[in-house]
Order: sequence, then structure tokens, then C-alpha cells
Amino acid sequence: MSGFGFRITNGEATRVDVKEALDCTADLVWVHLSTTAEHAQTWLRDEARLLDYVVDALTATETRPRCEAVGDGAFVNLRGRSKEELDTSDLLASVRIWAVKGRVYSVTRKPLIAVAEVEKMVERGEIRDPGDLIAAFATAITTDLDPDVATLGDELDDCEEQLDANRVFELRRTVSKVRVAAIGYKRFLNPQRAALEKLAALPGDWLADDDRLHLAAAADRAARMAEELESIRERSALVHETLTDLRAEQIDNRSLIISIAAMVFLPLTFLTGLYGMNVKGLPYAEEPWAFDAIAVACLVIAVGVVGYFSARHWFRR
Repeated sequence: MSGFGFRITNGEATRVDVKEALDCTADLVWVHLSTTAEHAQTWLRDEARLLDYVVDALTATETRPRCEAVGDGAFVNLRGRSKEELDTSDLLASVRIWAVKGRVYSVTRKPLIAVAEVEKMVERGEIRDPGDLIAAFATAITTDLDPDVATLGDELDDCEEQLDANRVFELRRTVSKVRVAAIGYKRFLNPQRAALEKLAALPGDWLADDDRLHLAAAADRAARMAEELESIRERSALVHETLTDLRAEQIDNRSLIISIAAMVFLPLTFLTGLYGMNVKGLPYAEEPWAFDAIAVACLVIAVGVVGYFSARHWFRR
């Protein structure tokens, strides 16, 4: 079965196979499964002897951050960044955790970056009880996600500084990417903050005071990131509107130039078309200087029209 286990006694952790993890007496046993397949459900139900409700929650396909107290334990679902590239509609992978005194079961469907960090903390002897483990997950997830949120803000700052009608398409792609990411992250961070706050307030002797403080700090950090993401979303909408206005202004300027060009050639077209008719009786048509006169007249008319528009400042941007 895909996963691993740890037996922790007096802060000393021993890595064991999943099937051997439960056959021991230790201060804390942590079992992590990296699959939600049917055999994992069977193991959780038959070997770990978890309630059907808990098994279904641990192996559900669609999840959102939440926290529920069930008997003497608690079910927690958190979201964090994955090592794999996920779909833009679901940017964060989930870790589902069931914790009771002396036992913690965690399940992921996608490889979570925070799992590797928690493993290191266990091996360093920093985890002693279920509260430490859940607080470590919450802290690792928010610590890993914080720089990503800051990067989104920096990318938007760069777009605001580089606003230019000649770079509209490039900037709009960047702004759209930032906005989609901000919406995707915020979708999970608000309920995650609520889940962590609820977990920190749960009664139970397996959550120590320092664990509750760490959970509260992680919840506060999630709330701050959610607020920053909301700001990024609103700013990206304003930048997108500004880019749309710049594009519209660019189109207006080009349309103006085309219109002025048409106005310059309109009288010239009339004059040359008039003298281009194959009929008799046109004034001065037989004179040797007629062509030069028409050419000079066209030049004077063109200069006059251009001068008129220049005097009215139509060429200014």
C-alpha cells in the first residue's frame, strides 16, 4: 500500500511500514496514505477500525477545508500546494486528517509539499502528540503558500508599473493568470481559516495550549493571505479595466489617423476623378499646363487639410 508510518515515543520517531504501524504501543502513531483507492478504504475500515463516516471523509473525491469533532477525535481537511501541476480550477491539493489521542491518520491523493516538511519535523523529534502533528501540518501549509501569494502581488505590481498601450496583450495575459490564481487560492483559504480556528477551540486533552497557539497563528496567517488575495483580485480587475481602456484609446487613435487620411484624399479623389472623365468641355483640358495646375492644386488642398487638422490639434495623443 502506498504510504508510510511513524512510531513516536518520547520524541524519538521510527519509520515503519503502514501494515506494521498499528501493531505497537507508542505515544503517537502516525499513518499516512498517499492514495484514496478502494484498498486504502478497506484498510482504514478493517485494519484501523475507523468509523464509516470517517473513512468516507478521508477518501472523498471532492473536499473543502473543514473541521469536525467526532467523538473523542477530530476530522480536519486542509489544502496546500502540491508537487504536481494542478488544474487552474483547483490549485491546491488536500490532506485529510483524523486525529485521536495517540493516533493520527492522514490521506492525500496528490503529493503535498507540506507532507515532506512534516516528515522532517517528525524525524528531528519535534512532534510528540497529535496536536503537534496537526499544528505542524497547518504551519507547513501556510508557510509554503505565503511566498506564492506574495509572488502574485509582485507580478501585479510589475504590471501596474509597466502599463503601456503597446504591451496590452502581454500584460493582460499576466493579469488574467494572477487573477485566476488569486481566486483559486482564496476559494480555499477562507474556509481553511475557519477550520483552523474551530480546531483550536475544540475541547480535548490531546490538544495542548501551545498547539492551540500554533493553530491560531496559522489561522491568522491564512486570514491575512485571504485578505491579500482579495486585494490582488480587486487590483487585477482594475488593471484589466485600465488595459482595456488603453487598448480602446489605441484603437481610437488609429481610427483617427485613418479618418484624417481619408479626409485628405477625399477632395483630391473628387478633383482627379472629375478631370479623369472621358468627356469634352472640361475647363483648360487642352492647355499644356493643365496637368501641372491640377497637381499643384492637389498639393495645396492636401497641405491645407493637414494644416487644418494640425491647427485643431487632432494629431496630439
